[in-house]
Amino acid sequence: MRRLFLILGMALTLVSNNAVALEPMPIVAVGPGARIHGADVSRWQHPNGRSIDFNKMLVAGVRFVWIKGSDSTDSADALAKKYLLIDHSAAQQAGLYTGFYYYAHLPDSADKVFIAADAKAQAQKAVWRLASIGGYTNQDLPIALDMENNCVRTSGGVCTKYMNKKYVTLWTTTWLAEVTAKTNRKPFIYSYPQFLETALVRSPELASYPLWIADYGKDPALTTSQPGTKTVGCFAHSWTKSDCTSNWQFWQYTSCGIAAKYGVPGARLDLNVFNGDAIKFQALTSGTWQPEVTDLLPVNEPTTMQMVSSSFATTNDPANFVVDVFRPDGTPVVTGTVDFKSVDTLMPNGVQSVVRSASGRWQIKITGLQAGTYVGLVEFIDASGTHAPSAIPVSFSITQGPTPIPQPSKKPSPKPAPAPVDSCAKQIRN
Repeated sequence: MRRLFLILGMALTLVSNNAVALEPMPIVAVGPGARIHGADVSRWQHPNGRSIDFNKMLVAGVRFVWIKGSDSTDSADALAKKYLLIDHSAAQQAGLYTGFYYYAHLPDSADKVFIAADAKAQAQKAVWRLASIGGYTNQDLPIALDMENNCVRTSGGVCTKYMNKKYVTLWTTTWLAEVTAKTNRKPFIYSYPQFLETALVRSPELASYPLWIADYGKDPALTTSQPGTKTVGCFAHSWTKSDCTSNWQFWQYTSCGIAAKYGVPGARLDLNVFNGDAIKFQALTSGTWQPEVTDLLPVNEPTTMQMVSSSFATTNDPANFVVDVFRPDGTPVVTGTVDFKSVDTLMPNGVQSVVRSASGRWQIKITGLQAGTYVGLVEFIDASGTHAPSAIPVSFSITQGPTPIPQPSKKPSPKPAPAPVDSCAKQIRN
């Protein structure tokens, strides 16, 4: 026999096996401007591993929460996975609707085929992560692509190369289309107005995907407030309407929400509003997707490596290797990294710097090598266990270069400490 209880407005249906089937709370527009209110969280909302109280978030009027679920880089992705698995379940148990976003890093390439292959590999990574939490239910929003960074090369923490608009657009549309095909739901794109205008080519294809826009300093409680607008003129991008407003679905209006008010550890929280009523919101959650076995993350999947290029000369020059690593179907691997290992224990491995230029492609730069002949392996390893290790044997000779003449170092003049900046000075603090 089933008995229905109502606790804080949430229906709990007790079935014969004592399992509890939860339904999300009713969607109410109690946020700023009588809009449906939401938040977004990531590992930064878990200082020292502390938990988020999603029940308190619900009581504070929030009805949806975006969770960082995946990232192009392996280290950030591992942290995203850890907290996605915790937060997705806890938020839905509290009665909140959930979505997750994927943070994109673009490949350092001007080859259209290579760029498209990288986008498909990163889309696969996002789909695997979605499959790991059971796919889509009627309590899940579509995946969002966090596209706000078109830097593809850095030096000393400073960007030295940006991908051009044509290639950023190719990568973005390829990722969005691939995720749509695999999940039967159109993903969102998250970004801010300046990036949408300067880094992406205007296109009807992009405009067909729903927009989650970030624009701070405007009060969503005012009916006249609209994100993505200028005092004079328009931001000209794919979602710009004839009246210079943006065709947005979600608006991240502040990064300075009062975290404790919403059950979140720390001081600050990103807050969002939805552009529409409950019926429009629920339409985004229609269409479930349950992954098949083939949709799940592989375990120890075989890999093959290919040497793209290599260079080495003297002790004064770095040795360089560029390698590609492939899955059994010939597509790039999605996770992992590479290194060089000398098989002669008397010869050092040098100081290695590994740069991932795209999914499945890495550059190894080795400095500090002594003169001599090196025999070793360029290895692919994957700490996540998704792809199996593989290796290529290599041998090369380093000759002794001239001894560098030491240059006297110039002592830098002391600089005054910068004045503290309040990054929330012009933001809404709800």
